[in-house]
Amino acid sequence: MKNGWRKISITILIVLIFLCIFVAFTSSATTNYTAESVSKDYNLPIGQSMFENQSIVGTTEPIEVPLISNAGFLLHQLLALDLQGILLATSTGVVPFDFSTVAAEGIDSYGNVVDVDGPGFLTYAGDKLTVKEPDNYVWAYSAPYKWLEKTENGIDIYEDGKLVKSVPVDQIRELDYKNDYYNGTTIANWYNYDAKEGSTFTLEKGMVAFSDGRNNISSADVTKIFGKDVVDYAFEYPTGSPILLYVGNYTEEDGEVYGTSLGSYPEYGNAVREVNARQFVEAWNGTIIPPKSTSSGKDYVYFESASDPEAPGGSAAHGVCPPARALRAAVTSEGFDLPVGMSWDENAVMFGYNPAQDITVTNNHDYPVKLHMWTEGEGTGMGIYCQVIRYIPND
Repeated sequence: MKNGWRKISITILIVLIFLCIFVAFTSSATTNYTAESVSKDYNLPIGQSMFENQSIVGTTEPIEVPLISNAGFLLHQLLALDLQGILLATSTGVVPFDFSTVAAEGIDSYGNVVDVDGPGFLTYAGDKLTVKEPDNYVWAYSAPYKWLEKTENGIDIYEDGKLVKSVPVDQIRELDYKNDYYNGTTIANWYNYDAKEGSTFTLEKGMVAFSDGRNNISSADVTKIFGKDVVDYAFEYPTGSPILLYVGNYTEEDGEVYGTSLGSYPEYGNAVREVNARQFVEAWNGTIIPPKSTSSGKDYVYFESASDPEAPGGSAAHGVCPPARALRAAVTSEGFDLPVGMSWDENAVMFGYNPAQDITVTNNHDYPVKLHMWTEGEGTGMGIYCQVIRYIPND
């Protein structure tokens, strides 16, 4: 019995000795790679958004390197019992690159994204490559990606900052650009009535200045990575607005409801005032403001003017002040500053400020908030309400 154990022990010892010799040999026979050298050699897209099972090198096939100068990678195949990799190495003289030598969390030994929930992004963690999971909240700012610029003889079309086409005046109506917010007629009207030479019209919006430092993305990638709802939201708000792109584990917490009524001022036309009040609610309802960010209301909202001898130009959008007072009460009670473009007076909206695009609210919380506005009833007794909804993180 003792002799049997002695033979087993000797066998194990011999195997360990040979294994140590093999490890020492393969380690000395393996090229010295670093995260930066691998990133440069394989043109890795540092900062690019990535999802589970995606390859950081953009290929479904493993990266292969010469076995003679990377014998250490064969040890990884042996320990992983990767028979296919072992057969490949011994029959062809190449071995799959072992990314575990230059990568940390989020990347497996074959360069695939693993254990990442949501849209992560490729970056460095010290001297290692990693695919970082998205923060609990990810936001960025909308920016023109494809746009028109009025010229002396027509329009120039730009994409990602590059001129792609010039269109003469008589062909503008033939442009096949349209979505829920503009079409050929909108563009023609912009050119003929609103634009001056050098004015621009945004066709598509990308995202820039991400909160977590990942790369800027094109308009097409916004849809691929964060969904069409984000694209639709961004188009409703002025270019340059902060856009909440991703939220992780959170709970919605309702703030207090603040309300007022439209009231009667027949000298300004109560019917017009009701239209404007509803438009103000439309402009601000659903607005989401990321942490430490400032947002206005929606872009494509218009107001009716009523005669007012005290207003600059002799007219004003009366009816917006009651909903503005509800908004003012809700956000200042939340601890936010008085919105830009508002005063503490009964006439809450200051002259010269568009009630949708020019008024801005700053969220000083460390989490996003959503503004919820609605009306009840109609006519001069119509109730107007505002509530701040908090996106409280669960971890």
